Amino acid sequence: MVRHMFSHLVLLWSLSHDLYVTGLTQHKPEEGSWNNQSLSSVPVDLDVRLRRLDLSNNFIRQLHTLALPYLEQLDLSSNQLDLISEGAFENLAQLEELNLSRNALNNNLGSNTKAFRSISRLRSLDISVNGLSDDAAELYLRNKPSLERLKMMGNALKRLSRYMFKGSEGLKLINMEDNLISVIEKGTFEPLSQLEILNLARNNLAKICDFQLNQLKHLNLSRNSLEFFVTSENDKQYRLETLDLSHNKLLYFPIVPKMNSLRYLYLQNNMVGALNSEAMMVSEANALYRKVMRESTVTKNNLHSNWRHMPLIYIDLSYNHFTSFPLETLSLLSSLQSLNFSYNCLQNIIWNVRNHDEPGDPRQLFFPSLKYLDLQSNGLESVSPLFLKALTQIETLDLQDNSVKPCASLDDLQSSQSTQQIQLNTSCVSFGQLRSLKHLNLKENNIKTLQPDSFKKNSLVSLNLGRNPDLIMRVGAFEGVQNSLESLILSEVNMNTSDLSLPCMQALAHLNISNNHLDLLPGSLSCSPLRELDLRNNHFKSLNHSLILAMSAHLHLMYISGNHLNCCDSKWLIDLHKFNISLPDINNTVCFTSEGFIRMTEYLNNPEVACLIHSNAQELHFGQMVVIVVFITVLITALIMFTKRLCCTDKSLIV
Repeated sequence: MVRHMFSHLVLLWSLSHDLYVTGLTQHKPEEGSWNNQSLSSVPVDLDVRLRRLDLSNNFIRQLHTLALPYLEQLDLSSNQLDLISEGAFENLAQLEELNLSRNALNNNLGSNTKAFRSISRLRSLDISVNGLSDDAAELYLRNKPSLERLKMMGNALKRLSRYMFKGSEGLKLINMEDNLISVIEKGTFEPLSQLEILNLARNNLAKICDFQLNQLKHLNLSRNSLEFFVTSENDKQYRLETLDLSHNKLLYFPIVPKMNSLRYLYLQNNMVGALNSEAMMVSEANALYRKVMRESTVTKNNLHSNWRHMPLIYIDLSYNHFTSFPLETLSLLSSLQSLNFSYNCLQNIIWNVRNHDEPGDPRQLFFPSLKYLDLQSNGLESVSPLFLKALTQIETLDLQDNSVKPCASLDDLQSSQSTQQIQLNTSCVSFGQLRSLKHLNLKENNIKTLQPDSFKKNSLVSLNLGRNPDLIMRVGAFEGVQNSLESLILSEVNMNTSDLSLPCMQALAHLNISNNHLDLLPGSLSCSPLRELDLRNNHFKSLNHSLILAMSAHLHLMYISGNHLNCCDSKWLIDLHKFNISLPDINNTVCFTSEGFIRMTEYLNNPEVACLIHSNAQELHFGQMVVIVVFITVLITALIMFTKRLCCTDKSLIV
C-alpha cells in the first residue's frame, strides 16, 4: 500500500512539474528585463516561459532564432540592430507587440523583411527612427492583417503610395510623425476602414485638397506647411472628433465636412486673420473652395454652412494674426464652450456685424454655450458692450496683459450717458453685464483706479489684479463680491498699507499681496476663512498676534520670506509653528536682531537663546554707554578745575 501511495505521489509531482515547465500553471506571466546592460548579443538560455522580454538600450547588432513559444512582447529598441536572421521569429507564435525603434533596419532589407513574414499575430509594431525609405517601409509592412498599431516616427519617408498599407487593412492607429512626407497618393488611407488615429505631424505637407477619411476620429497635421484644408461638401457622415492643424501657414479657417462630429479644433500658430476683415477671409475661403472643387456657384457660403453644423466645444486660435474678432463665424458654433484667442493683434472688439439691409439696431448674435474665453496679450483697450451681452454663459475671462479698464457700475454710467453712448463709445469695460462670470484675470492691464461697484452685479469667485503698478482701490471697489470672492491677487501693485482697504470677505480663502510695501495686515481679514496667504517681499517687521490667532483656525499655508522681520517680536510665528501651518519658504526667511540677521529656522529651534543674546547685548551696550558718559564727565570736570587753579595762580604772581 505504501508502495502504491509513493508511486502516486511521484506521478503527481511529475505531472505538476510538467505543467509548470510548459507554462500551463496558474502563475502570472513572467517578465525578463536586460534593459541597459551593455549587451552585444541576446542572452543565451532564456527561460522558455517568458511572456515579456526587454532588451532595450543595449548594443545588439544581430538577432538570431529565439525559442520563446509563449513570448507576447519583445522590446529591442535603442540598440544597433541591422541584421535579423530569416528564421529569427519563427518560434514566436504568440508575439503580439514588437518594438524595434532606434535601430538600423534600413540595412540588410532582404533578410530583415523575410524574417517579418513569419510574424502572423503581430498587433503592435514600432519601427521608428530606423532611417527607413518609402520602399523599405512597404516591405516591412507587407501582409500584416492582424496589425492594429503602427509607429514609424522619425524615418525618411517622403511619399506615401496606395501600396504602403496593402495587407494591413486592420490598422487602427498610425503614427508617422517627423518624416519628410510631402505627397500622399489617393487610396493610401481610404481602404483602412478601422483606422481611427492618424498622426502626420512634423512633415512637409502643403495642402489638403479633399479630405475624405470619414473613418478617422483623431487627425494630427500640426507642424507641416499647410496653406489650406478643404473638404468637399457631401452627405457622408464623418467621425472626426479632433483635428490639429496648429503650427502651419493657414490663411483661412478650414472647410470641414458638412456632416461632421468635430469637437476639438487646434489652429494656433497660423496666419489666420492676416486678411484684416472677417468678410474678406470668408470670401477668400469660399473662392478657394470653388477653385479646388472646380465649382461655378458663386453665392454659396461653404465655410459657414459647414461650420453651422459643427458640434465643436473647444477651439484654439492663439498666436494668429487677427486684428478683428470673427464674430459671425464663431457665433455659428452653438456648442462652443472654450475659446483661446490669446496672442493676437486685437485692440478693440467692435460689434461689426452685418445687418442684412435690416433697419434699426445692430443685429445681436450670441455665444450660448461659451464658458471659457482667453483674450490674453492682445493689446485690447475696449470691448463692445454688445459683445459682452453675447456672452450669456461665460464663467472664466482671461484679459491678462492688455489695457482694459473696468468701469464703475452700469447704473452709475447711465446717470451721465445715454444707453447708446454706453454701448458704442465706452472705453472702459462694464463687467457688471456678465452675471455668470466667476473667474476674471486683469493682471498687467495698467489699471490705475478701481472704481466703486466695478463688480457689483457679478458673483466672482476669483479675481487677479496683479502687476497693475500704482493701483488705487476706491472705497466700495469690491462691493457685491465680498460674499462670493474666494481668491484675490493684489501682488506687484506698488501698494502701501494705507492703500489696502478690504471689506469683510466672508468667502476669501486665498489672498496674495506679495511684492508690495505693506507693513500691517488689515484687521478685516479676521472674518475671512483664509487657507493660503502670501506676504512675500513686503516691509513687515511683525504680524498682529491676535489676528494670526484668529486666522489660524483655517490657515494651512503662508509665505513670509523677503520681509524685515524682527526675531524678538515673533510670537505670531511661534503660534504658526505650533498650529502646524505650512511655511514653504521658511528656509529662505531671515529675521534681524541688533547684532544682524539670522535664519528664521535657527531662531525657531531656540528662540529664547536668540532673544536672550539680543537682550544681553542691549544691556551690555547700555552699560558701556553709561561708563563712557561718566568717564567723559569726570574728565571734563577735572579739566575745568585744573584750568581755574591755573588762572588763580597766574593772578597771584602778577600781584
